[in-house]
Amino acid sequence: MAPHGREVPGRAAVERGNPVGDREAAGEASDLSPAATLRAAAPHQAGRGREGAGLVLRPEDLRRRVREGREGNLLVLVVDSSGSMAARSRMSSVKGAVRALLEDAYRRRDRVAVVSFRGEKADLLVPPSSGAELAAARLEELPTGGRTPLAAGLGLAAETILRERGREGERRPLLVVLTDGRATAGEDPLAAARRLREQGIASVVVDTEAGPVRLGLAGELAEALGARYLRLEELERERRSA
Repeated sequence: MAPHGREVPGRAAVERGNPVGDREAAGEASDLSPAATLRAAAPHQAGRGREGAGLVLRPEDLRRRVREGREGNLLVLVVDSSGSMAARSRMSSVKGAVRALLEDAYRRRDRVAVVSFRGEKADLLVPPSSGAELAAARLEELPTGGRTPLAAGLGLAAETILRERGREGERRPLLVVLTDGRATAGEDPLAAARRLREQGIASVVVDTEAGPVRLGLAGELAEALGARYLRLEELERERRSA
């Protein structure tokens, strides 16, 4: 289960289904979680001058339930397989993280699509389907090397999501981009990211940059997408504790 106030990457919030956690209400008054709200308020009672048995509640204490939809979601994985990711240990870690995401998606009956980008273009390795095993097999065969057309990967992911919305509108899409943020081919990836953000697509950026000196380009991408930002090692820790 996700920690309170957070969602595990790959699990989108929906309005029905089983509760799987909670998050800040942020002004929304529907589907509140009384227990989580009380937990959020309890540590602050002394500072609020509480008297008597009741708790002093404030708007920032309110928590909404996070629910897992019965119909599953659409998980679109965008994997950087360019030359900057070609180091064997790095790509091995990325594939391990993607395999874990695929296993979770299979358990939740999510549909999964996998996009990779390298050289001059992006490829749809796995169209939206329930075949997590096929996605894992394609991932193992994934070649690496060449330039980094990050914007092409984001563009193909957006096309895939929009096409699937026309077929199964009830599935909530979640975009997970695994990259170090470098772009050496194609258009500006931040412009492509802002277009995705305008479409209201929930997203997570997993920063695969390694080494003592980091450029922080994946963080800039996450900001342009309005995405949650995680380093690869943080994602691995979250998957183990979920």
